[in-house]
Amino acid sequence: MGDPAVPILMYHSVATAPNDATRALSVAPEAFADQMALIGDLGLTPLTTADLAAGWRSGRPLPDRPVLITFDDGYEGVHRHALPVLARHGFPATLFVSTGWLRGALGTGGGPDTMLDWRQVRELAAAGVEIGGHSHTHPQLDQLPDAELRTELTRCTEIAAAELGTRPLSFAYPYGYSSRRVRRAVRAAGYAQALAVGNALARRRQGPYALERVTVRRATGAEEFERLLLGRALTRTFARDRALTRGYALVRRSRQLRRKAIRSRD
Repeated sequence: MGDPAVPILMYHSVATAPNDATRALSVAPEAFADQMALIGDLGLTPLTTADLAAGWRSGRPLPDRPVLITFDDGYEGVHRHALPVLARHGFPATLFVSTGWLRGALGTGGGPDTMLDWRQVRELAAAGVEIGGHSHTHPQLDQLPDAELRTELTRCTEIAAAELGTRPLSFAYPYGYSSRRVRRAVRAAGYAQALAVGNALARRRQGPYALERVTVRRATGAEEFERLLLGRALTRTFARDRALTRGYALVRRSRQLRRKAIRSRD
């Protein structure tokens, strides 16, 4: 069958009344429920990130029509609104947490909107949601010096392991940004796979540390969502995003080179 393409859906907040910082990437609870119902109606098979990567790594065939449902950051609405819908359908999912943003002794709760606490994260895990890492404070990892990069990954991993009793195996890059150096560091931190953004379908040939996802927004309507699931018209849907990403990548690369030059002079 060659290299089958798999839609990996990237959600953030699921909220009735998101704040301005999260509104664009926040999905209304009713829309999320409709989207999960459509996944069921189309006969897709949700998997966790770890299950997909393990299948591709081993060469075992995947279930028919696989799809991944992923959430970034750790917003409270994932527990309040998304979990009951996932449970009703029996769908697994993956939640990538920025540990410093969560509410609790080891986090600041300083995320852009109301965040989960660790009790809620444990309840999500008990309900079949894979918990992955998303750094500690959600920086642009490819802009960090090596020591800070290692700290972001190590703190996230150790806090999640202490709270959940098991080390996270999957990682998602904050903002989707990575580099060869970041991917090596993520692997060295013990993660077996990692997700980017890319707004394209995931394929085995992308490698376990650069699997691409498609963004689900508040403005994503039912017809567009079905196109995302089926891999149709992704180029048209995300053409503007890709152009902006390429342009910003050049800007960020030049900034990184300037910082390296300054550090070498010092």
